[in-house]
Amino acid sequence: MNDSAKFIHLRNHTEYSLVDGIIRVKPFVNQAVELSMPAIAVTDQSNLFATVKFYRAAISSGVKPIIGADVRIMDGVSQKNPYIVTLLAQNQQGYLALCELISEAYLKGQDKGVAYLTSQQILDNNSGLIVLSGGLDGLFHGAFEADDIEAANEKASRWLDVFGDRFYIELQRIGRAGEEKLNSQLLELAISHQLPIVATNACCFLKQEEFDAHEARVCINQGRVLSDSRRIKTHTNQQFLKSQDEMLELFSDLPEAIDNTVEIAKRCNVELSLGENFLPDFPITDGMTIDEYFADLSQKGLEKRIEETSHRITFDEQKRADYQARLKRELDVICQMGFPGYFLIVADFIQWAKDNGVPVGPGRGSGAGSIIAYALRITDLDPIEFDLLFERFLNPERVSMPDFDVDFCMDGRDRVIDYVGEKYGRDKVSQIITYGSMAAKAVVRDVGRVLGHPYGFVDRLAKAIPFEIGMTLTKALEESPDLLDAYKEEDEVRELIDLALMLEGIARNAGKHAGGVVISPTKLTDFSPLYCEEGGANLVTQFDKDDIEAVGLVKFDFLGLRTLTIIDWALQNINQRLESKGEKKINIDLLPRDDEKTYELLKNYATTAVFQLESRGMKDLIRRLRPDSFEDIIALVALFRPGPLQSGMVDDYINVKHGRKKAEYPHPTLIPILEPTNGVILYQEQVMQIAQDLAGYSLGSADLLRRAMGKKKPEEMAKQREMFTQGAVANQVDEEVATYIFDLMEKFAGYGFNKSHSAAYALIAYQTAWLKAHYPSEFMAAVLSSDMDNTDKVVLFIDECREMGLDILPPDVNASDYHFTTNDDGQIIYGLGAIKGVGEAAIESIMEQRLLAGPFVNYEDLTRRIDLRKANRRVQEALIRSGALDCFDNNRAKLMHELSDVLLMAEQHDKSRVAGQDDLFGLTLHEAKQAGEPTIEAWSEHQRLKEEKLVLGLYLTGHPFDSVRDEMMNMVSGKLAILHDMELNTSGGGQYRRAKGKPVTLAGLILDVRTRPTKNGSKIATVILDDGSARMEAVAYTEVFECYKELLLVEQIVVIEGSISFDDFAGQNRISIETVMNVEQARERFLKDLVLDLDSSHLDLGKKIPQLHKLLSVYQGGSCPVKIKLTLPGASTVINLSDQWQVSPKNTLLTELKKALPEQQRFIRY
Repeated sequence: MNDSAKFIHLRNHTEYSLVDGIIRVKPFVNQAVELSMPAIAVTDQSNLFATVKFYRAAISSGVKPIIGADVRIMDGVSQKNPYIVTLLAQNQQGYLALCELISEAYLKGQDKGVAYLTSQQILDNNSGLIVLSGGLDGLFHGAFEADDIEAANEKASRWLDVFGDRFYIELQRIGRAGEEKLNSQLLELAISHQLPIVATNACCFLKQEEFDAHEARVCINQGRVLSDSRRIKTHTNQQFLKSQDEMLELFSDLPEAIDNTVEIAKRCNVELSLGENFLPDFPITDGMTIDEYFADLSQKGLEKRIEETSHRITFDEQKRADYQARLKRELDVICQMGFPGYFLIVADFIQWAKDNGVPVGPGRGSGAGSIIAYALRITDLDPIEFDLLFERFLNPERVSMPDFDVDFCMDGRDRVIDYVGEKYGRDKVSQIITYGSMAAKAVVRDVGRVLGHPYGFVDRLAKAIPFEIGMTLTKALEESPDLLDAYKEEDEVRELIDLALMLEGIARNAGKHAGGVVISPTKLTDFSPLYCEEGGANLVTQFDKDDIEAVGLVKFDFLGLRTLTIIDWALQNINQRLESKGEKKINIDLLPRDDEKTYELLKNYATTAVFQLESRGMKDLIRRLRPDSFEDIIALVALFRPGPLQSGMVDDYINVKHGRKKAEYPHPTLIPILEPTNGVILYQEQVMQIAQDLAGYSLGSADLLRRAMGKKKPEEMAKQREMFTQGAVANQVDEEVATYIFDLMEKFAGYGFNKSHSAAYALIAYQTAWLKAHYPSEFMAAVLSSDMDNTDKVVLFIDECREMGLDILPPDVNASDYHFTTNDDGQIIYGLGAIKGVGEAAIESIMEQRLLAGPFVNYEDLTRRIDLRKANRRVQEALIRSGALDCFDNNRAKLMHELSDVLLMAEQHDKSRVAGQDDLFGLTLHEAKQAGEPTIEAWSEHQRLKEEKLVLGLYLTGHPFDSVRDEMMNMVSGKLAILHDMELNTSGGGQYRRAKGKPVTLAGLILDVRTRPTKNGSKIATVILDDGSARMEAVAYTEVFECYKELLLVEQIVVIEGSISFDDFAGQNRISIETVMNVEQARERFLKDLVLDLDSSHLDLGKKIPQLHKLLSVYQGGSCPVKIKLTLPGASTVINLSDQWQVSPKNTLLTELKKALPEQQRFIRY
């Protein structure tokens, strides 16, 4: 640190303080450089979140980083407010003490989510720490405010005794009320105890003009509005990063306070060890080194793998030698780089998961390229079989940590993490923190709220921001004309956006990384402080994934994959049934990969619910590609991305596959590399293989080439081009050809996909497709169970089941489990857990009683046996509505009517049982009914379906649209399912695009109508339609909505004319409404005539004709012509009635006609 320093800022809050502070780390360090400050501190409130980021930025800019934190102290219930003091780390010992103290505050000292320490905790763990006493919220303010000078002196003596010359009295001049008086008292205290004084500015923002933005940030955290007069203002506009001269002038009367900042900075010399890796110790067999143990385990594992796959791969002498050579090469690299422990740890927790019923994925990412990972069962793909490269995963020429991403079943993932904690020590295992930031939409909503704007005003602005990953406010102003116009024209909007721009991207809250887990060789606080929720839940490191790796801890990714849960549930169901029949259970890992039935399913693109292959775009790609090998499925996963789809790669791959085009190979060396992908450079591994075979690269160097091509740095690419060309020419390749091939590689490297990842996910895709093809009901039951809480998904999957010809039985208390299950006839039984309002506890009680004493005999038996505290009236009503009690009586109205009596009798029965008496006078419900109670009429179909939908979220045993479905098919362009997936074939290239602006007529039941206001106060409506085949959105713009809003009502069946287009924002087809009709209006619009079929052989025409005459006369005056088809013995004719008999084809007329002519199926012709 240079001697020219006059003042150093020792107390500064960055954005990571979360409660206040909007200083971003890099601009902060840059400003320090600009202000010629050789050192600067970060002391965020109660955390060290920013430490590594700050340390790296400061060191790279030549600024000395001072690491510290502001901590809150609560010494007992009598203390009104916490004290805030600043702790600065002098050295490594002080840094570790600070990590321990802050971790302790979260682990043991939280109250209402705020972390506190006690004075004693700090005094007990003070080594290497400097303490600043704090200002108006500091150590002595409470005592001075109470005029308790004695208490202040006692406190000063106590801290001085422990800290000695590491205890400083802090003075601030930031313009807060009461500050001057406190400073005088603090000076007197310092003089009487001979304590050094130090000046700070408690900086929370860089520039003075950022004060308003900072106040907004504080209010966002507090949940208050800026204009709230009751809000206690704890910050001033003076808390910006002042220059040294400004601080000198501010404390010109107390030069010692200024000088001491430099002295403290000189005393603080923490050096973080970054870039060195610290692996936990893995316990190994005595008498062996870790490398020997690792090699032995790998060799045995490979032999076991060869034995298991020898039925489909011929392992001759040469093949075995290839596998052994690959194993030796990998062993050499892994041991040389010091990573055997990493592999052993991963293999261990994966094996534990498999042994304890937690499904594990076959691998993901580049790790599948390692034969040792395959031998140790970390992955389940043979890398030699699929040409996967080890160097893509671990490159000896680019030293970096290996990184296995491991997929676990969602339900079992936490059990595996718990096992790791148990094995290595709870104080050594933790998950990793993430920081939520104020993204564009969120910051507009936050700022709008603290400015006190109405919800509608803020909502309009937030919705004007395009929904896109990485969207910023600046980009939104460029892309959204509505937002830009509002910004230019409305002062309130401009104020809000300008404030939001200053806060956008600021850290807002702490969360937990989806799958990252760290294992430390010693206690975690030696590497990172810890953070958790109150009570110790969700323990995480305070450093995020990048920073935790920088300090040397290795991250293990424990990822949850729902598909593994689906496979597991399906297999449990299937194997249970097979076992009961004495048949062999299915091992999903040993499926043949050439199963005809599976490829037939894929060729028919029946891939709904098949992992990675279920989207509409993917189905379109499958339809064109028609996969017939496992390599094709690997290619599908790699091809279905924007780059390949737009570059023409997809068309080339498909056209060569189907013989419409010949593959071109610029050089014969490329044929064995590119032939499996029809001449297309599809995988990153192919780029590496071309560099190796054509230009003599080592695979390590080839991996560096691949990375360079991905980053597209011109100077690096020029160097690689020269190296590649020279190598190729040395291998007798023409220079022009070599240059052409390099250009080709460079073009496709940006689109190239990691084959290891693609192959691993293709395996899961194949497994799910195989299950769907061979065990459709068990597979779909598992799929439905996995998304029970998502009604839209359940509707989609139930529709898929119906398309597959599978029966879905309603829920049944005597047959249903919590999840969807199947019976011996292959029917799917609806899961009780999917009924809204029926909790898990109630279902457990039902299933427990069923297991103990068999099926329930009747309703009274059910209510007497189960726990009615868990299955109360609300639960019973939901069970009735869903049809789960139809096994007792399918008259649901009657069950609902009897509910009160049944519950009363069950209650009486319980009381008698508790009292130890027989219920001698308790009547059964059946006996009570002998008194001549009136018959309860069953619900109409409409009512039954309505009640069903209330608790299931869908119509299960029918659909309100069923009553008009056949009739509607005469009017509409197709079922909603067809319109939902509608595509238009365009000329050229076999490309497909979505239908745009095509006129359509559709019909359905309205499930929901959502309106939103426009700028001028009118409304636009989004209507959700359902016809039992699919759900679809239709939009009624202002004029249309105003014209038809009386018809656009929930539960109404409507016929809509409009146009269909693809909505890029929603990623699906959407209807633009032009006209709306109810069923009667549509019937009148589209019909041809009404026909009455009168056959004298079974009708008494003498009575029937006057009856029909009377009925038709009521509906005269319409526009529907009436014809009579008269059949007499030996003759028949059609009579056209005159125009005066034209009728209005009302629903009531058709109902009456059905009563009058029950033999006739249809009356209206279209």
